[in-house]
Amino acid sequence: MNERWRKLSERQISEAEHLLQSRERWCMNACSRFLNRDSQKTHIWALSGRNGEISALLVHYGQTLLPVFSGRREVPPPHFLCGPLGTAPIHSLQGTKDDTVIMETAMEKIGLNAAQIIDYDVMCIDRAPSDYQSAGPADLIIRKAQAADMDALTELHAAYEQEEVLPAASKFNAAVSRLNTQRIFTQEQMLVAELGGYLIGKINTNAAAFTRFQVGGVYVHPDYRRLGIGRRMAGEFAVNLVAQGRGISLFVKKSNPCARRLYQRIGFAISGDYRICYY
Repeated sequence: MNERWRKLSERQISEAEHLLQSRERWCMNACSRFLNRDSQKTHIWALSGRNGEISALLVHYGQTLLPVFSGRREVPPPHFLCGPLGTAPIHSLQGTKDDTVIMETAMEKIGLNAAQIIDYDVMCIDRAPSDYQSAGPADLIIRKAQAADMDALTELHAAYEQEEVLPAASKFNAAVSRLNTQRIFTQEQMLVAELGGYLIGKINTNAAAFTRFQVGGVYVHPDYRRLGIGRRMAGEFAVNLVAQGRGISLFVKKSNPCARRLYQRIGFAISGDYRICYY
């Protein structure tokens, strides 16, 4: 195979952007990292031959790998992860299921084997949602998050991370979780659900790409579930985002049919398979 992974060159940026735009709906995280690639934590690798034409991309951000392939069935192992002290630490590999499976196989060839694999549905909406306005208790308030909410938001986000994000056998770090909450509050869009003077839910964006937002961090306190709060919160948030002229993507665990039905009820449709492998 004459192709190999090389750092993305300046002359390849336009071609890489075209590839990412064609996969934006399913590869929001990779697109967002590409658009913010000036960060020292982000490296873009292109799979190309002697003529320099790109056939695949791999976004390496921190300890995360985000593959974006164009119908390939196999790729060379990511030997750029190997150094004199062994392989670079990788926490997760994530992307469309097809791309991730291909990359899993390539990584196994350099001795990296996934410890846990979680599959998701990619869900999308490109118009204002419906069937959400009357959901939830009559005195439910959905509003923008405020600085005064930070302590309550930190508790909600910590619960969300422990319930939905942390892989098996990982240890929760309260300090890191609080920093994550502060970053989301300052850099992303967020709504909260308030009932009886207490914050009992939250929802936020976690990526913005060429024409779409990605929604994440959706959480309702366990004592207030099955009351329509999540549907109302997601519906109002989607209305706000679509009004900004963008579509919305998100991914939901295949093991969570309740969340899938919630999004489908307000107009989201399943558009593909997503996978996260933890190492």
